Amino acid sequence: MGESMATLGKGTRHATPFRRYTHAAEQRYRYIGAGDFGGKALGLAFMEDLLRESFPADRFPRFEVAIPHLIVLRTSMFHDFLEQNGLRDLLDDPPSDDRIGHAFQRASFPERYVGDLMSLADSLRGPLAIRSSSRLEDAMFRPFAGVYATKMIPNMQSEPTVRFRKLIEAIKFVWASTWFHEARMYHEKAGVGADDEAMAVILQQVAGRHHGPRFYPTVSGVARSFNYYAFGRAKPEQGVVDLALGLGKHIVDGGLVWSYSPAWPKLPPPVNSASDLLNSTQTTFWSVNLGDIPTYDPLREVEYLSLGDLADAERDGTLVHIASTYDAHADRLQPGTGRDGPRVIDFGPILQFKMFPINEVVKLLLEMCEREVGQPVEIEFAVELPKQSDASAKFSFLQVRPMVAFEEVVRLEDSEFAGGNLLTRSERALGNGVDERIRDVVYVRPDTFDAADTARIAQEIEAINLELLREQRPCLLIGFGRWGTNDPWLGTPVVWSQISSAAVIVEVTTPRMTVDLSQGSHFFHNLSSLGVSYFSVRHDSGDTVDFDWLAGQPLVNESEHVRHVRLEQPLAVKVDGRSARGVIHHG
Repeated sequence: MGESMATLGKGTRHATPFRRYTHAAEQRYRYIGAGDFGGKALGLAFMEDLLRESFPADRFPRFEVAIPHLIVLRTSMFHDFLEQNGLRDLLDDPPSDDRIGHAFQRASFPERYVGDLMSLADSLRGPLAIRSSSRLEDAMFRPFAGVYATKMIPNMQSEPTVRFRKLIEAIKFVWASTWFHEARMYHEKAGVGADDEAMAVILQQVAGRHHGPRFYPTVSGVARSFNYYAFGRAKPEQGVVDLALGLGKHIVDGGLVWSYSPAWPKLPPPVNSASDLLNSTQTTFWSVNLGDIPTYDPLREVEYLSLGDLADAERDGTLVHIASTYDAHADRLQPGTGRDGPRVIDFGPILQFKMFPINEVVKLLLEMCEREVGQPVEIEFAVELPKQSDASAKFSFLQVRPMVAFEEVVRLEDSEFAGGNLLTRSERALGNGVDERIRDVVYVRPDTFDAADTARIAQEIEAINLELLREQRPCLLIGFGRWGTNDPWLGTPVVWSQISSAAVIVEVTTPRMTVDLSQGSHFFHNLSSLGVSYFSVRHDSGDTVDFDWLAGQPLVNESEHVRHVRLEQPLAVKVDGRSARGVIHHG
């Protein structure tokens, strides 16, 4: 699984076996069963040791930094469940996700573990995150980030038997996601079989606080120690941080977030005016639903989650330290919520005035993790801020994983950014290396493109993708707006399985779709980890795509919104990961 995960695997010294009906408040990390811990759980064990032994807590008074209490269900439980119920036969002819999910829900739970989980349900109250921790998850060069399911449950029911039943349903759902279609497609792309995978599960307290019918943290974040999209004065090696209000699902799903360099927290984003931020910053957030009982659906990942808006957050009092107010007369943002006006989630009070040392803690944790792992890392965290600035805050460390280290040195000369055979170029490219094998180009037609059609575009691309997969032909994929977003007005809402034949992806902005790439999204993390190059082509930068040349190439397939052409000569793709520049030339 790579040197980096071996380093993380050393960090289980403070993990202790679970003991039924034993009060263990001081033990943050416990486990049940035998076998593997899985990549995610190893990362958290590594961080538990690192925080205990090396983190200078005295530098941050009134700011607790820790991993939330957790219990790992090791992979022996998964294996026993599969064998007891004969579920491996499903892999002979993989059925739909729905059928797999129902098969897992109907299956009986291994009796040897029931007592421990009943004890847990009896003693634990409050929202829990049931998280995947597979054998392959977060492994070097195979980071299955976001491929498997996480399910959050309220765990507030008065009857322990009800809490136990909901806990078992969530565990089975996470196990089932090991074989869901999206995971199987990723297994194929990564060159591993489903039998090579085994799933441990993490039961972890959800970071946050009650706000009436909602439970959520004030801030969720993803930080990387290397930034492939540095802008302004920021350098790639200075990293990047994405922040959002509420649960981290908002970041993972590619929603609008606040991105900045931890070396330059006050550096404004690349927008034309402050008013632009009203349409390009977060307006909704996720929380655990503690209110009305939702419709029963154990196969739905968001069964117990709710989506709120900024008015809900303002009533909850969670915007005080993270929002600014738009002043229309001056066309500028005023940090804080002390005046009337539209709110913008820009974390101004924190980043501008350092009311809480979130950025300082993130910088230090990135440095510590990168030094210990020996290469760039990505971390996830959540922060619960008090309403009063002189009260204590809590920083919950949720995950660490190694980033892919690019070893090949690629240099792009200025002369390569011109020429009659230039298909596209970008000053903001993700990836590294040279690719000269692509002859298939799938692109969204510029003459018919409309943001209202993006859901249909995703379906048309999926059909072409299936054909390319059958023929084992890598492609160049070109579209408008953000790929992989859940918001169809920001781009095309595809998932990985719909575009898995893409070896190079190009995103073209338009005057109405000018959002930056979703760096905190697992979608893009996985693309880069699989060696897929990614180009951002801004309409206002002087860069462009030669759609006229593409229109003259041999047509394989054409639909209302998408064209597929096949070239006589392969494209020449070249990306310099250190300067974040890339070019694509045609023959």
